[in-house]
Amino acid sequence: MLPVPRADLTPNTFEYEVTPLVKATGFREYDARWLFGPEINLLGIEALGLGLGTYIHELGQTKIVVGHDYRSYSLSIKQALTVGLVAAGCEVVDIGLALSPTAYFAQFALDAPCVAMVTASHNENGWTGVKMGAQRPLTFGPVEMGRLKEIVLGGEGKTRPGGSLTHVQGFAQTFIDDVSKRAQIKRPLKVVCACGNGTAGAFAPQALRNMGVEVIEMDCDLDWNFPRYNPNPEDHEMLKEMAKAVKEHGADLALGFDGDGDRCGVVDDTGEEIFADKIGLMLARDLSGLHKDATFVVDVKSTGLFATDPVLKANGATTVYWKTGHSYIKRKTAEIGALAGFEKSGHFFFNAPLGNGYDCGLTAAAAILAMLDRNPGKKLSELKTALPVAWTSLTMSPHCADEEKYGVVDDVVAEYEALAAAGGTILGRKIVEVITVNGVRVALEDGSWVLVRASSNKPEIVVVVESTQSEDDMRALFRQEVKPRLARRPQVGAYNQEV
Repeated sequence: MLPVPRADLTPNTFEYEVTPLVKATGFREYDARWLFGPEINLLGIEALGLGLGTYIHELGQTKIVVGHDYRSYSLSIKQALTVGLVAAGCEVVDIGLALSPTAYFAQFALDAPCVAMVTASHNENGWTGVKMGAQRPLTFGPVEMGRLKEIVLGGEGKTRPGGSLTHVQGFAQTFIDDVSKRAQIKRPLKVVCACGNGTAGAFAPQALRNMGVEVIEMDCDLDWNFPRYNPNPEDHEMLKEMAKAVKEHGADLALGFDGDGDRCGVVDDTGEEIFADKIGLMLARDLSGLHKDATFVVDVKSTGLFATDPVLKANGATTVYWKTGHSYIKRKTAEIGALAGFEKSGHFFFNAPLGNGYDCGLTAAAAILAMLDRNPGKKLSELKTALPVAWTSLTMSPHCADEEKYGVVDDVVAEYEALAAAGGTILGRKIVEVITVNGVRVALEDGSWVLVRASSNKPEIVVVVESTQSEDDMRALFRQEVKPRLARRPQVGAYNQEV
């Protein structure tokens, strides 16, 4: 048996080589993420595999798909995880280099109820993690992550006989062939495909070409150093390069994919980025015309326009606002039988007949291209212009330690609740609603709002603001309201980006 994991080991020591290192902070709300080396070592990953295998046995399962993203250390981490899973008596099916949605698809195609995808997603190099699930198409939430944490940190992992490992060759192509069928485009479209040298470069260009569009490849060669920028289509740096490529090539749009391909970012024909919630609103308008009385799920970071859009109302559509996080939106979309779920960070979820319910950047790309195909006389920018007007900020994330971020957010929630109870205002506007399902979303009388919540997977706080008045007012909501409020707390550090 492995020793019980410790959190106080130092790299380059004897103890580090013979004892699992697993820091408790790596167990997030709906997946696991650590800095590889100082927060978890390979024996710690093996302990995680043993704990995960023990837990899925508790859930009555044994067969599990594993895959890994394209980083210099991901293969070794997957192998250490596999050692633990096999020791726990699991039937491990290894699909090799994969996107997260490739692994989710494999649960269906290979009849494996469980999944463990080794990926740091869009996090910077140095990070690693695992996205896990035991009930397709769902991934773990807080309850499952809590039990897994208990097993791993408590040394409760149990070895069992019967473990096995099978390698599946060529599964990447099987996935590409399947996702390519999601759209068959008749309209001539030129598409910039941006992958940030991440894993999606091995999947996205071919899949988009198979859908029938002309593809301009941008940073699609795999390079685990990420020489230009981190593959994250929510970051301004990647979006700026996508916009430049659209203008340079006269493209109809750019589609950008994150490090593990479960998110999709969009830049229109004018070079303007369209945040995923606005793309979601455009898709909801399009799909609700084809599927009457459809229900959509969106996260609390998303635009308030879903609740007031006249097209959605005319089509009988219903929108439910829910907790931010791919696991939460995926689970809620499945639970209520929604047609689709949209998360502002770029996760899109499509239930049958549009998809299998999991988040997939290429399935989202197919839906966007199909929407354009159904509107042959319209450019993407024109579909965007047809939406009601609101100015939404970038997602801004000041640093805050994992041990402190929830306490800081709780304090901010209490402040806003007290302000609302006292009839207070924000920039001269009355507070009409305070939603606390996930941090705090403060809605104002003109439809503008501000959001403060703790990041579920990084040592950060998340800030989004939206104005129904102007871009300047949107900036003022951040600079004059949220930023000064957070600045009063010394635990809150520098922002990754600001408006």
